[in-house]
Amino acid sequence: MRDYEHDYADPTQSPDWEHGDERPSNISGNPTFFDVIEARASRRGFLAGGLAAAVTAVIGAGLSSRGALAASTSPLLGFRPVPVGEADTVVVPEGYRAQVFARWGDAISGDMPAFHGANTGAEQAQQLGQNHDGQHFFAIDGSSEDGLYVLNHEYIEPRFLHAEAWNGQALSSSDVLWHDGARDDDEVLKEMNAHGVSVFRVRKRAEGWEIVADPRNRRITALTPMEIAGPVRGTAHVVTKYSPEGTASRGTLNNCAYGVTPWNTYLAAEENWAGYFSNIGDQPREQARYGVSDKPEGGRYGWHLAKGGADDCIRFDARATGADAGQDYRNEPNCFGWMVEIDPFDPDKAPVKRTHLGRFAHEGVVFHKGEAGKPVVCYSGDDARFEYIYKFVSRDVFQPGETDGSILDHGTLYAARFNPDGSGEWLALAPGRNGLTPEAGFADLADILVNTRAAADVAGATKMDRPEWGAVDPVTGAVYFTLTNNTRRTEAQVDPANPRSNNQFGHIIRWREARNDAASTMFDWDLFVIAGDPKTSRAFDGAALGEDNIFAAPDGLWFDPDGRLWIQTDIGESAQNAGDYAPFGNNQMLAADPRTGEIRRFLTGPVGQEITGVCTTPDQRTMFVGIQHPGATTTPEDHAGGRLASHWPDGGAAVPRSALVVITREDGGKIGA
Repeated sequence: MRDYEHDYADPTQSPDWEHGDERPSNISGNPTFFDVIEARASRRGFLAGGLAAAVTAVIGAGLSSRGALAASTSPLLGFRPVPVGEADTVVVPEGYRAQVFARWGDAISGDMPAFHGANTGAEQAQQLGQNHDGQHFFAIDGSSEDGLYVLNHEYIEPRFLHAEAWNGQALSSSDVLWHDGARDDDEVLKEMNAHGVSVFRVRKRAEGWEIVADPRNRRITALTPMEIAGPVRGTAHVVTKYSPEGTASRGTLNNCAYGVTPWNTYLAAEENWAGYFSNIGDQPREQARYGVSDKPEGGRYGWHLAKGGADDCIRFDARATGADAGQDYRNEPNCFGWMVEIDPFDPDKAPVKRTHLGRFAHEGVVFHKGEAGKPVVCYSGDDARFEYIYKFVSRDVFQPGETDGSILDHGTLYAARFNPDGSGEWLALAPGRNGLTPEAGFADLADILVNTRAAADVAGATKMDRPEWGAVDPVTGAVYFTLTNNTRRTEAQVDPANPRSNNQFGHIIRWREARNDAASTMFDWDLFVIAGDPKTSRAFDGAALGEDNIFAAPDGLWFDPDGRLWIQTDIGESAQNAGDYAPFGNNQMLAADPRTGEIRRFLTGPVGQEITGVCTTPDQRTMFVGIQHPGATTTPEDHAGGRLASHWPDGGAAVPRSALVVITREDGGKIGA
């Protein structure tokens, strides 16, 4: 996701909380993850022993295959690391090539005009959206040269989306274009259609990869009809003007990471959806706990203030009476915050919001490998400071060739508690369990799921530092999650294992389920790496990171089939190449060997961007990597003067565009090997 973490010393005072990440809203007394780390280090007697000793208390304590690392080269990492970079380009290792592919605005149907600055809202509905994020290559008939690509578009940059309407205005990345205190209808339509998900066929040609026409090519946007499934379907929580039966909704928003199901469909996450709504009246729990704006112009883009006053726009005013007298949109926010299932191979099948996976700021979802006769198990992080990590275990068992997404409608949702001794437990979020009773304010399962955060508060889950992407090791089954950062930690919370008064660099946690049973309610955890520069970082063997692998703000995370762990970074745009973040350069992607702990920098991106989203073809000889919001570091003053921080990928005076990069080896070998 886009990182607003570093923009203000006190982010609750930042206008970007109305346009980007959520305002902090967890006021529960649950312990934070740093409370747990400090307690664990203290119990082991390391608080007086300095950084390296304390790190040993929580890194590599039980999950690593080697207690200390020998001076050897990883068998998984066969490339020479690239240096930290600040150039407006993509840099890959020696012996690799990078092709720009699938840019924002590229057409996915043959009758649509090419990208230009004045594309209409209707045209954007048939073009790739802005700010690429989670993504996956679905092979057609097992091919590594022909497949359907599914790509999330997390949010928009209005100043680039509406570049033809600049008129010398000094706009930041969070500003929108106002017209006499209102929003222009077609600009709002264009913004809605630049959100969502793209499905398009891709094929390898002699000259490189290209998008090809296919009846399955389609855009899924903020306006696309969707079904609601699971325990919340048909309940009063999701009764709206659009769906009085509470069985459907319109659109998906802020799609960050993703998941691929064992039955080969795609799940798109709805992350910071709350920022799209405004409610200046009394906010119910299901709005306040998620940070819905209480300002009249609130909502990230002010869509509810579009001049035309269409229902598709007014619905983002979530007051009980709505912006238009007699129109009640109070339940619209309850239709967002879910995981959305998309079948890329069936364009006639409506996307489905799977409510039993919980409602929060989903970064994504990651599945354990489906095993016949066993439950389906998946994990998801709530990407906000002091929020939680969740796990879902299905009631029914997986049957290859028979199981479909409906298996996600029945089961148990859990929240994680990390204990100081390195153990952990999954706390069931179910009626009558862990304090979730009508007397405590939870009437039934649907009420728990709509208010997942509040339920986890009551259950006693551990507050985490922005849980983002997760990944399951295909070799060991261990689960890894990135904890990107949390600058709100004070001096009083500093401990030897996290020796920063604000966790500005982040870390990666991992755990293994008890008895290697994915459905277990117990687990053991440690830290894989604490990110930072050589003075503040530690790998799981206690060694510091060096020039070949220093990084900050880990975000994207993915295992390839051979067990390489790919790590992507998201240093916020106001912090890149400045102050404590100067040593890290532009955002980057690294590869790690979880068995040896070795990490090497594989790629650096252009100016102002975030590296987000990665996958390979089945033969692992082609890799796709997402480049999101290049040029976001452009200041308002430079924007007014037409001096953009980046012109990637088109160069010259072009507006920067999110795009994919296709990476191959010159010798045709596996990526990373």
